[in-house]
Amino acid sequence: MSAAVLQATERHAHARALLTSSLDSGDASHAYLFHGPRGVGKADAARAFAAALLADGARDPESAGDRAMRGSHPDLTWVTPSGAHEMLIEDIDVAVVRGATRTPMEGTKRVFVLERVDTMSEKVANKLLKTLEEPADYVHFILLTAQPERVLPTITSRCQSVRFDAVPVSVIAETLTTEGIEAERAASCAALSGGDFALARELAGDEGDAMRSEAGRIVGCALNGISGRERPWEGVLARAQAAGELEEQRVLAKLEADLEAFPKGREKTAAQKEGEQAAHRIARRVRSDSLDRSLRICALLLRDIAAAAGGAPDLILARDRAASVVKSAEGRKLAPLIDAAMAVEATRRQLRRNVAEELTLQALSFRLDRLLAGV
Repeated sequence: MSAAVLQATERHAHARALLTSSLDSGDASHAYLFHGPRGVGKADAARAFAAALLADGARDPESAGDRAMRGSHPDLTWVTPSGAHEMLIEDIDVAVVRGATRTPMEGTKRVFVLERVDTMSEKVANKLLKTLEEPADYVHFILLTAQPERVLPTITSRCQSVRFDAVPVSVIAETLTTEGIEAERAASCAALSGGDFALARELAGDEGDAMRSEAGRIVGCALNGISGRERPWEGVLARAQAAGELEEQRVLAKLEADLEAFPKGREKTAAQKEGEQAAHRIARRVRSDSLDRSLRICALLLRDIAAAAGGAPDLILARDRAASVVKSAEGRKLAPLIDAAMAVEATRRQLRRNVAEELTLQALSFRLDRLLAGV
C-alpha cells in the first residue's frame, strides 16, 4: 500500500517524505493534520495512508489494504461533518470518541479520518481533545483541512503537520488540455482555480460556464447600476439550490434503501428522522459550497477588471475572456474595483454563518452598485 501513498503524494514532496518515512520506520504518529488547498488530493492521500496503516500487521495485508481503499474496512472510520456549516458533537461522539476505545476488529490498528476539521467548534474540539491527547496505542487520527488557520490551536498542537501544496497552474492547464479542453480555456480555468484541481475541472465544464456567466452578470449589472432591476443574484442562488436539492434526493434515496433492513418500530422511525435531518444539512452545505465558488469567481473577475484598469492586462487570469475584461475596465478607477472585490470576499465569509442567503446576495449586489455604478 506504500505504492498508493507514493501515487497520492506525487506532487507533494513534504507529504511524501513524511508519510513514507513513517511507514518505512513503522513509527507512525498517533495524529496527523493534512492541510493544503481544496482539490489537491488530501483525501486520496489520507485513504492511501490509512490503507497502508491497516495493512501493516494484518493477516492478509493485500485484502486489508484493498478494503480500506474501498472504504469497507471495519477498522477505518471516516467522518464528514454533517452540519450545514460545522462539525456536530454527534459526528464524533460515538464514531470517534467511543470508537477509539474499542480494540481493532481485524488487525493491529484503528484509523479515524476526520474531514474539514476547521469547522470544529470549541465544544466539539473539547469533546475530542482527551481522545486525541491520549489515544490507545493502536489508534491513529488523520485530520483534513483546507483552512489550517481556522483549526483550533488545541487540535493543531496535538497533530503532526503534513503540508500539501497547491498544484502548479501549469500542471493543471496541461492536464485539462490532455483531457480535451482548448488550450486558452484550460489555462484560464487553471489560473482561476488557484491550484484547486477540482474547481479547475468544474470551471472547464458546463457548470463552470454557468458559474462564470452568473459572476459576469452580477459584476456587469453593478457596473451599470441596474442590480435592483435585473436581480442578478437569482441565477447564482437558483443553481446552488438545484445542486443542494439534487444531493438531498441522492442522500434520501440511499436512506430509503438502508431503512429496508430495519424492522418496523421506534428504531426505524428514529433512524429515518435522523437521516432526513442529515440529508437536509448536507443539502444546505452543498448549496453553501456552490454559492461560495460562484462568489469566488465573482471576486476574481473584479480582480481581473482591476488589473486591466490599473494598466496591467497581462495579469488577467481569465485570458479566454480578456477582451471583455479590458472593455469593462475602460474608464474605471482602480480603488472602487478593489473595494468591490473585498466586499465579495466579506460576503463569502458571511455566508459561512447561518444567514439568509438570498437577502445576503441581494445586499451584496446593491453594495456593488453603490461602489461601481458610474465610477
